[in-house]
Amino acid sequence: MKILVIEDEHALADTLRRAISSDGHWVDVAHDGHSGLELALTGGYDVIVLDLMLPGLSGLEVCRRLRNLDDHALVLILTAKDGEYDEADGLDAGADDYLTKPFSLVVLLARLRALGRRAGRERASTLQVGDLTLDVGARLCKRGERTVELTAREVDVLGCLMAAGGGTVSKQGILDEVWASPADLDPNIVEVYVSSLRKKIDAPFDRHTIRTVRGVGYRLAPDAP
Repeated sequence: MKILVIEDEHALADTLRRAISSDGHWVDVAHDGHSGLELALTGGYDVIVLDLMLPGLSGLEVCRRLRNLDDHALVLILTAKDGEYDEADGLDAGADDYLTKPFSLVVLLARLRALGRRAGRERASTLQVGDLTLDVGARLCKRGERTVELTAREVDVLGCLMAAGGGTVSKQGILDEVWASPADLDPNIVEVYVSSLRKKIDAPFDRHTIRTVRGVGYRLAPDAP
């Protein structure tokens, strides 16, 4: 992904740049709100990592202006504030996710990967693996011509797996993308939803699309009838 970090603490910004780059992404950095907004509007970024407390123009205002200008980059807000109203303000301004400082770089990178998968699903209106299709906008799942009834959470879990393009997604990766507060959940809850999906999209059709990758997670593979 192409990622922009807008963070006024130079040491933290450099740490973020190196960590995100080491995860395989292209990274640019800005240290104030005005230059960050200018880069954000001209750089064609997939995700923007945005500090709230910025000189010149606050992170909230940067986010609001991006959304008012219909910029589609996903925004992950970083904030030293820990009140629920500050988090709500960020989300109301158009942010897609947030992390409260101090935070783990491992968690940050996982959140960025989750946002990247979400962006991929949003760009593709329909996901397909073999004869299994998922209309993301309509939240409609089909196996061939037959509609498969899924709950909202099952749709999200299936979409996460389908968007990986055959790659393996860990339980934690699914939690990070699908649930709002993944840190509060046991990763084994993912097994419950995977089991339910298998009963709906595989078993009735004598298929084995959802594969378990031992010690890693799950992936989808086309399974011919």
